Amino acid sequence: MSYTIYHNPRCSKSRKALALLEEKDDDITIIKYLERVPTKQEFEKVLAKLNLRPTDVLRKTESIYKEQFKNLELNDHEWIEVMLENPKLIERPIVIKGNKAILARPAELINEL
Repeated sequence: MSYTIYHNPRCSKSRKALALLEEKDDDITIIKYLERVPTKQEFEKVLAKLNLRPTDVLRKTESIYKEQFKNLELNDHEWIEVMLENPKLIERPIVIKGNKAILARPAELINEL
């Protein structure tokens, strides 16, 4: 079964996860989510497969988060909108296989899929 990875080539953890996937399988869909931001429906499906809430995959160390969103109390739908408008705020890499997904930090978590 093929894998999908939400990937940022500039991120060392994302590159490591992709390398691990390439060792396992050659059927990999790479989504460079900073270039092709998922739709709201796509992102909600990813969150469901992760079994996580938006704030669980929110990069709180990013300057844009600290400057604009740190002290806001938003609901899940509002956080999704913020993250899709600012995809740098989406934690990476997210790896999907079938109906399961993981946040591959560390990359070795891919072995659980």
